[in-house]
Amino acid sequence: MRLPRKHSMSKRADFSRARKDGQAKAGRFVVLSTLADPALPHLKVAFITTRKVGKAHDRNLIRRRLRSIVQRHGHRLLDPKRLLVTIPRPGSAAASFGDLEADWLKQARRLGLLENPR
Repeated sequence: MRLPRKHSMSKRADFSRARKDGQAKAGRFVVLSTLADPALPHLKVAFITTRKVGKAHDRNLIRRRLRSIVQRHGHRLLDPKRLLVTIPRPGSAAASFGDLEADWLKQARRLGLLENPR
């Protein structure tokens, strides 16, 4: 799944709605929040990377890795009409791509987002 610009969350209200009204699961490296919204035409994704995670180059690297993870596994979502917010935790900059991917997939399974465990 490619992640075009139209799949990006841009409204602050969407961020806060997903965090406040949706479900969230925290793992070792990421916090994943989601909210189903049947009015959406497709998946809306956001990555919130704060300064606590690391310096600018670390935050950019983490965002690229998370975007790649969503591109790899986004087609497996049971209901793509949802808001999906991923927040990396401090220490995720030191994690490998495989560890970050495994943690993201674990949280997605815990939220019941994925079709088949893999």
